[in-house]
Amino acid sequence: MPDFDLGSSPAADTHGSAIPPIDFRALLNDEQFAAVTAPPGPLLVLAGAGSGKTRTLTYRVAYLLSQGVKPGEILLLTFTNKAAKEMLHRVQDLTGYEPGRFWGGTFHSIGNRALRIYGEAIGLPRNFTILDADESESLLKQAVESVDKTFFKEKTNPRPGPLFSVLSLARNTQLSLADTVAKNFPQYTEIAGRFPAFAAAYEKKKREDKVADYDDLLELWLKLLTDAPDVAQYFNHRFRHVLVDEYQDTNTIQAQIVDRLAQHHRVMAVGDDAQCIYSWRGADFENIMSFPARHPGTVIHRIETNYRSTPEILAFANGVLNAQPKGRHFDKELRAARKHGQKPALIQAMDDREQAAFVLKRIQSLIEDEGVSPNEIAVLYRSHFLALEMQLALTRAGISYTITSGVKFFERQHVRDLIAVLNFVYNPANTSAWHRIAILLPKVGEKGAAKIYAAALDHARLMQQNFVDALATDDVLSKVAKDAKADWPNFCASLKQVYDAMNDSKPSDAVAVAIDGWYGDYMKGEYADYLDRLEELKGLIGFAGQFTQMSDFLAQIMLLNGETSEREIHPDTESIKLTTIHQAKGLEYDVVFLIGAAEGQFPGYRTIESGDFEEERRLFYVAVTRAKNELYLSYPRVASRPGPGGMMLAPSRFIMELPDSLYDELKIKRSYGW
Repeated sequence: MPDFDLGSSPAADTHGSAIPPIDFRALLNDEQFAAVTAPPGPLLVLAGAGSGKTRTLTYRVAYLLSQGVKPGEILLLTFTNKAAKEMLHRVQDLTGYEPGRFWGGTFHSIGNRALRIYGEAIGLPRNFTILDADESESLLKQAVESVDKTFFKEKTNPRPGPLFSVLSLARNTQLSLADTVAKNFPQYTEIAGRFPAFAAAYEKKKREDKVADYDDLLELWLKLLTDAPDVAQYFNHRFRHVLVDEYQDTNTIQAQIVDRLAQHHRVMAVGDDAQCIYSWRGADFENIMSFPARHPGTVIHRIETNYRSTPEILAFANGVLNAQPKGRHFDKELRAARKHGQKPALIQAMDDREQAAFVLKRIQSLIEDEGVSPNEIAVLYRSHFLALEMQLALTRAGISYTITSGVKFFERQHVRDLIAVLNFVYNPANTSAWHRIAILLPKVGEKGAAKIYAAALDHARLMQQNFVDALATDDVLSKVAKDAKADWPNFCASLKQVYDAMNDSKPSDAVAVAIDGWYGDYMKGEYADYLDRLEELKGLIGFAGQFTQMSDFLAQIMLLNGETSEREIHPDTESIKLTTIHQAKGLEYDVVFLIGAAEGQFPGYRTIESGDFEEERRLFYVAVTRAKNELYLSYPRVASRPGPGGMMLAPSRFIMELPDSLYDELKIKRSYGW
């Protein structure tokens, strides 16, 4: 064994400190106590929602210290630095050991630390620098252009950012680029065969520049543990205990790193298979399911006492778990530590507007009549566009709300772009709308957009021609940047199609034409999550269906955009929380409204077509377990836009597969009483 040097790392110190006595038996429930005090070995702790997962992991660290394990012999792996800091500060409160004496942090931060010390064993210099996201995309752009100078000039090809997302997901899941594209980025299927050469050029460029990107901190750490046996042996000996938080969220590389570090099998993985909802970010459900097979002799501890929700909400949540296919999940049953409350409620609304009106009225009653803090009320949804009417209803009622999952609907970039297309075609004098869409063309900036506009205006006046028609003339084409000329015919033809639809059809038809035209092609190259954004834009088709005149539709959009954007919410202001379910994971609220709980909305049509419902069911479980006291599930009977099943919607299968004794059905009176 080589004499490894950890420098001045405080985690390497071996002097002990007196640990104040801790009454683990009194501070933990039976399930937590059994997991915390379990003998060393492979341990899988299945911690249900609201059961005290973090508490269990924290006390496990304290227990190991109380048994004579040194801080430097414990490795704690988490998914956020915040989680690691909170745990280690709590350990300090319990034991007196300072956080700096542990190796604790995210997989990436610990990977960086290991590579700084031992990276030279795999050819990585100690002084390597880490690229941020912008630098990574810039370097990838250079690498791609060294292979194919024209690749980024084709508008439907991914830009450097989306291309990086494709390569990153393939690296973290260790799937081939072809499989990654087929599964997650079908818009790039026809060109996927060109990606491996780009990936190879990018890797070569990084090594030449002595730099690493964010994904390298995992890939190269695994390479270090695989290709440098002396280093791997040292770490295996050094970290006598490996603890992993949120194990269900690990990707393929992270799981392999844990397996390599814990070949002594003194590993505790804490997680909940029922909350594995991040496959689109690389999380692999199989990691937690196959943990016992990869670590023979694994002892499974279940922590099922829930301190968050009422028995009625937990009975509903258990029903969701019981609907999972047999053999494809770990059996568990949440048990309530709280007193009884009301059953979850299912509400059928006529449409999105009536759904929003019901939720608004109940929120007003909760705040004004029952004294519930707005901060303790959340509206959850599967996709952003489902919350459009909810945002409008809250805005009109003057109720403050915060979108914890990103910007408001009308502020999202692709929504603003599409509205700019519609605004310009309806009113070509709107130069702001023109500039917004023109600069989306390759190498067209503000000055170039102004030159094109001036040329089209002159031609239209001289020939007494419609402005949109004038754009397609040779006079105007001569002012278009060289790199944009290939796009220009499609750009002009698409605007013309929108113009014709505005004059011949309903506003909703014009919106659909705009989405299907040039801008839809542009989105394929601009956004890795093209399909999700496309779904959001299609939500505007339904909203436009409320209007017969384009002028009324655009005016309403502008008014609502202003209304939902103009009021800045002070951080101390109490506000309703609007959030996607993914963003709500780990949070809890007194009252939860889950809107859009219909077939075609949750699960969405893409999931229905694929036939793979299990991650969506787990997402549904996460949604309902956010609620502490009251849970409302609502859905519109009439879709805002027709789907494969037509205009009429049915309740989500995740509700219909449950016994109806688990929830109450509330009827909306047309006065919105209930």
